[in-house]
Amino acid sequence: MLTRRTRITSHEDPYRAQPRSRISVCVCTYKRPAMLAALLHALRAQDTGGVFTYSVVVVDNDHTASAEKTVHELLRNSSPPMSYHVEPEQNIALARNKAVANAKGEFIAFVDDDEVPEPSWLLRLYTTCIESRADGVLGPVLPFYHVPPPKWVVRGRFHDRPSHKTGEVLHWTNTRTGNVLLRRAIFDNDENAFRQEFGSGGEDRDFFRRMIAKGFRFVWCAEAPVYEAVPAERCTRSFMIRRALLRGQLPQFTPTAFARSLLAIPLYTAALPFLFVVAHHLFMKYLIKDCDHIARVFSLCGIRLIREKYV
Repeated sequence: MLTRRTRITSHEDPYRAQPRSRISVCVCTYKRPAMLAALLHALRAQDTGGVFTYSVVVVDNDHTASAEKTVHELLRNSSPPMSYHVEPEQNIALARNKAVANAKGEFIAFVDDDEVPEPSWLLRLYTTCIESRADGVLGPVLPFYHVPPPKWVVRGRFHDRPSHKTGEVLHWTNTRTGNVLLRRAIFDNDENAFRQEFGSGGEDRDFFRRMIAKGFRFVWCAEAPVYEAVPAERCTRSFMIRRALLRGQLPQFTPTAFARSLLAIPLYTAALPFLFVVAHHLFMKYLIKDCDHIARVFSLCGIRLIREKYV
């Protein structure tokens, strides 16, 4: 169910808070029914502060529509309104674009299907966006471990992400779509859509890189965290290595990235035996970096080390 995009005319102020603004919270999902259910329950409990209304758009990136049952169970007594759509081609960028196409209102939020926000999450993002007159606001993604992780995972801080002060303007290297509120007007230009060549990931940083180059401004809200589920399998060496190999295969922005990889591979590989003796968390940190660079070089040669779309 597509909605006509509202264009901003010259006499309108896109940064002025409109009474009862409308937000579409977009969730792209792939075969995570239990995590998706936890997220949707949390989204039903969002505090609006009386300043906006919101709805939820779920895009299932599984052609078998495996999330349909989970979503429809909540649709029976759904408040806020919720819609369900399927993007049959396994491609996260296409899934995000379908979510945008089915979103309504002046703002679009993205949250991942393995995350859970606090009740004040959306209100804090919205308030920061209005007060900062920014084009979008990002918030922290904090790990929530299902079981206590191994000590080397804790010491290496493998699931920690950088944080910033509220209102700080972000560089594209510090951006992602796991916790973000965007002004819908950004997508009035079809060139600003997520690029489908980033079908296995990296589409978000590519999006922000392009938007910041066009002059859009994105800021941070430290008071609007979401909690990312980290099951036991994500704390294993094999999972981290496979994810690094997949990440290295993503399209690169400049030839300089490949040159850096050619330099990094022999240096990291030579350091690994020493790091293995010194500290396991350091060994794993640089092994992951090494795998990332190795996959990048193989990708340049047309060789994909990981065949799966998602890890």
